Order: sequence, then structure tokens, then C-alpha cells
Amino acid sequence: MTTQLTANRPLAKEQAPRVHGRRRKVANRILLHGGLILTSMLFLIPILWAVYTAFRPYSDTALHGYVSVARSLTLSNFTTAWSQGDMPLYFGNTMIVILPAIAITLLLSAFVAFAVTRMRLRGSGLILIAFTAGNLLPPQVLLTPLFRLYIMLPLPQVMSDSELLYDSYWGIILIHVAVQTGFCTFVLANYMRTLPEELTEAAVIDGAGALRQFWFLIMPLCRPAFAALATLEFNWLYNDFFWAMVLMSTGSKMPITSALNNLQGDFTNNNLLAAGSLIVALPTMIVYFALQKQFVGGLTMGSTKG
Repeated sequence: MTTQLTANRPLAKEQAPRVHGRRRKVANRILLHGGLILTSMLFLIPILWAVYTAFRPYSDTALHGYVSVARSLTLSNFTTAWSQGDMPLYFGNTMIVILPAIAITLLLSAFVAFAVTRMRLRGSGLILIAFTAGNLLPPQVLLTPLFRLYIMLPLPQVMSDSELLYDSYWGIILIHVAVQTGFCTFVLANYMRTLPEELTEAAVIDGAGALRQFWFLIMPLCRPAFAALATLEFNWLYNDFFWAMVLMSTGSKMPITSALNNLQGDFTNNNLLAAGSLIVALPTMIVYFALQKQFVGGLTMGSTKG
């Protein structure tokens, strides 16, 4: 009996650190999840408050204050914001700009990324650095020279009512393409490096030229990268207000981000502005949730090779 008790003592001593380690892991996990929940709530509170305010009538908040329990809820703020803000016009203006800008940006970036990763060009590293370095310049630095350039460059009247690059959709598309191409080239180049080189080598043996390799081999394999970049670019370009304010003057050509200005009259109706802000934010939410899987997967693309 004594021998059995002495044999169990070492086992108890060995199990004690394991139990202590498990408790520590559980405690750390609870702290981690608690911190994540708290951080999520801090981000969600302003959004939930905007939703709550958007559904309240202005008369209710004026009578009881914004920090109060709503006596009634209504959709009238959304319908008023849609009509008063002329949302269909500005949604159309935004799509006219960002859809061609995204398509052109991804296509040009794919061409450059293919050239620097698959064609073994001399100085390909310097080319990639040059494209990436352009993103380090703040847009405010380019403001004055771009404005002067835009008011001097002519366009046919078919392309621009002002007959200039200034105050035209083409001008906004070009600046978006110029600014975003560097980042997209950097991401696509890293992604293409993860693709096995044996694929292009086999295509060369079969007699495929560079363009055939690009269109029928590399482009289909880069669909996850294109989906992730398209999601990011849509959100960035959709929310842009800086370039439109600088390089456009006609109010009816402005993007959707300027539609909220039409909701401000002699006094500020925060309920109406909240409803308008939610309407404006809806397309970006739809695009993100539709491409969520590709977007999350694209956050780590190019981080590993093979």
C-alpha cells in the first residue's frame, strides 16, 4: 500500500504543471475573446447609433433629444434622403467612374506584374520599385501640378462638355488609374511569384507566346487576387471625394459622396444625414459580403511561395 502511494506522488507532481498550463490557456483565451468583443463593440456602437437615428423621426429627437428612447420608428428619412439627395444620379456618376477605373487598373497592373515576374526583364526589380514608390507620395503633393495640367489638356467635346480634361469623367478615371496601379502591380507581382514557373515553361514548349501565356494561363490563375483587389479598389474609389472636389466643378457630375451635401439645408437634420449615409454605404457593404471569401483569402496572398 505504501509503495502504491509513493508511486502516485510523482504522477500528481507531473500532472500539476499540465493542469496549471491548461488553466492559463483558458484564462488567456477568455481575455483574448473579451478584448475582441470589446473592440468589436467599440466599432459597432457608432454604426448602430446611426441606424437607430436614421429610423427615428426628426420631431421625436427634437422633442426628446438624441439620447432617448424612440417613441416611434419610420422609413421616411430613407425615402426623403433618396429623393432630396438625388441619389440615382450620383450613384450613376460613381459607377461611370469607378467601374472603368477598376477594370483598367487591374488590366495594366496585370501586364506589368506579368512582365516583371515571368519575362525576366533587365531591371524588373527597379520597375516594380518605381511603381510601388508612387504610392508613397501623398495626393496633396500632386494637387497643384495636376490641376494646372488638367486645365490645359484638351479633349473632344464628345468626351468632355468642357472640352478639357478638367471637369470630365475621363480625368477622374485617369487619376484613379495612375494612383492605384502601383499598389495593384505590387500585389499581383507577389501573387504571380507563387505560381509554379513550370507552368509557363510547359506553355513555351507547346509553342505559346507571351500574350497566350498571359491570357489563357496566368489570368485564370489570378482570379483570387483579382477578386481581392477589386473589392479593395471598389471601396477606396467609391469613398473618394478628394479628387472629384479638386478636378471637377459641375455639381451634376459629382460622385455619390457629394450627395450628402444636398441633405443639408438651413438647419442640420442628423436623422436625414444618418439615413443618407447608410444608403451611400450600402453598395460597399454588398460588394464586401459578396466577395468576402476572396477578400479574406487575398489578405495573405503572396505571403508564401510554392
